[in-house]
Amino acid sequence: MIDLIKQLCEAWGPSGYEHHVRALIKQHAEPYADSVTTDPLGNLICRVGSGGKRAMIAAHMDEIGMIATFVEPKSGYLRFSPVGGLLANTLVGNRVRFEDGTLGVISVHEAMSANRNSLPNLDSFYIDVSDGNGNGAVQAGSPAAFDRTMEQRGTRLIGKAMDDRIGCAVALETMKRLNKQTPNEVVFVFTVQEEVGLRGARAAAFGIDPDVAIALDVTLTGDMVRGEKMAVRLGGGAAIKLHDPGLVVLPAVRDWMIGRAEADGIPYQRELLSGGTTDASAAQTARSGVPSGCISIPCRFVHTTSETVDVNDVEACVHLLTALLSSPIPL
Repeated sequence: MIDLIKQLCEAWGPSGYEHHVRALIKQHAEPYADSVTTDPLGNLICRVGSGGKRAMIAAHMDEIGMIATFVEPKSGYLRFSPVGGLLANTLVGNRVRFEDGTLGVISVHEAMSANRNSLPNLDSFYIDVSDGNGNGAVQAGSPAAFDRTMEQRGTRLIGKAMDDRIGCAVALETMKRLNKQTPNEVVFVFTVQEEVGLRGARAAAFGIDPDVAIALDVTLTGDMVRGEKMAVRLGGGAAIKLHDPGLVVLPAVRDWMIGRAEADGIPYQRELLSGGTTDASAAQTARSGVPSGCISIPCRFVHTTSETVDVNDVEACVHLLTALLSSPIPL
């Protein structure tokens, strides 16, 4: 599974440009799905089973990135706009890669001056893509994603785009363990454009019309110095969401997940997130409403190039999702 996570995290795919990631996921999903299709927006839809309740399992393929908006005429430096939630305090010196392979480095005006303790706005940043030979000019309108390899430190996996390629890995491993055997109709959806407004999940949920939806995504942790005031820690198990600003999990969904975890001895944590939301927020309001929940993977340093998860938490999430889908859905 580590090799799969590495492939997914290192793949290129900012919001709206997920086609490379989709091709990779499709390759891994096809042996374990009854059918694999792509909808008009670009969501990859993998169906497993045909009886019982219909469950939509959503993990988003996209990652935060940027798009070149203007080429400075003399220097060739690129001005850019964010694609998703860029954190300005993480940008200086970071490497980005454009789809054609061009590598760029982000800098900011007066990076080493007396103003280095202040946080400038994004208008002050630019990307250097010069090669010294006048080649490889990048045009305005070209998207880019961060460029970083995934590394392992003990049980910790560190890389860019864990948000949410780690959720995609959980979905793929669950498909593999189910091996097309489930009493339910399970629709695994690898969604697009989550980072820019949950757009893929909203369209997919309308088309699928599920009886229940479960999102797979990362969540913050409360185990860092002066960190979030939340009872989720790295290595503490699967995080079962109870509440975030976009989703109030129904008691029936909460009890189903917690009951399964306790019955099977799966380590879990209760997640209450004060900022951010997931694809479950979009799915819950599809058509006449969908009971929705989320299994979250605890993650440090979200929206940086060193997003960090623990393999034991990842395994707990796979175990929980597989257990939920291996029995008739009681909702």
